[in-house]
Amino acid sequence: MHIINVLLIIVGLAIFEIVSSIDNAVINAEILDTMSARGRKWFLLWGFLFAVFAVRGLLPWIIIWATNPSLGAIGALTATFSNDPRIAESIAQSAPLLLSGGGMFLVFLFLHWLFLEPKQIGLRHERFFLEQGIWFYGVTAVLLSVVVWYGLQTNPMMAFGAVIGSTAFFIMHGFKENAERAEEKLKSGEGNRSDLSKILYLEIIDASFSIDGILGAFAFTLSVPYILIGNGIGAFVLRELTVKNIDTIKKYVFLKNGAMYAIGALSVIMLLGAFGHQIPEWVSPLVMLVIVGYFFLKSKRAIR
Repeated sequence: MHIINVLLIIVGLAIFEIVSSIDNAVINAEILDTMSARGRKWFLLWGFLFAVFAVRGLLPWIIIWATNPSLGAIGALTATFSNDPRIAESIAQSAPLLLSGGGMFLVFLFLHWLFLEPKQIGLRHERFFLEQGIWFYGVTAVLLSVVVWYGLQTNPMMAFGAVIGSTAFFIMHGFKENAERAEEKLKSGEGNRSDLSKILYLEIIDASFSIDGILGAFAFTLSVPYILIGNGIGAFVLRELTVKNIDTIKKYVFLKNGAMYAIGALSVIMLLGAFGHQIPEWVSPLVMLVIVGYFFLKSKRAIR
């Protein structure tokens, strides 16, 4: 892969990790304020290592391994650096399953935000969709049916992947709702929880919020090492912002909108890839940068 493409993918992954995890950073900052200085240091060090290597590194590797069991554990990690045509064929055969599952998860996530979640209105149509919230369930059900129908005619594993993606969305949505309730308890000091208890809660919250960024990363590349590097850089920058500049980040009110529209665009790219359309790897980071850049400038204008 050309070095420019690699750098573009890694930069795109890092920025996507940052903008897609802004909500998580705000939660972390608010709960860290209730902890001792020692507890904050423990979370920022060990929590960062766990978030990068155990969640953002281990999970993509497990996903590649699960969709390519013939590669083995080591092969799943090093597959993208191998010239063995059998490995390339195995990755190509599993791509529809992985891309359809990730694509359906992300498109459900985007539609849930568009129809149901309270938001800072960035574009006019957002208010209209928010007023039609009940249609989220109908739209997603029809979309899933259409993808599964055409998937069965193209590749049954792709149809199965779409079902897995939609199932994973509703499971993770339940985890996120529980994490938000846990956040309120932690901020209120309910139960007089210890710093260790709060750190464990933060790690669970971080894991539940990181799924979006991990699955979205596969729209950029199927290379686990590149995902680890890009998401790791993004996670590190986000932790620094959590400690030093979270109030500044909160002022950029439309970054969440940008993250969600980027997720919507990446979901389309993944679904197109699942159906066999060859999308160049530089398209995903470029599209994401354009969308996030637009909403970043829109936020700056709002601040002024």
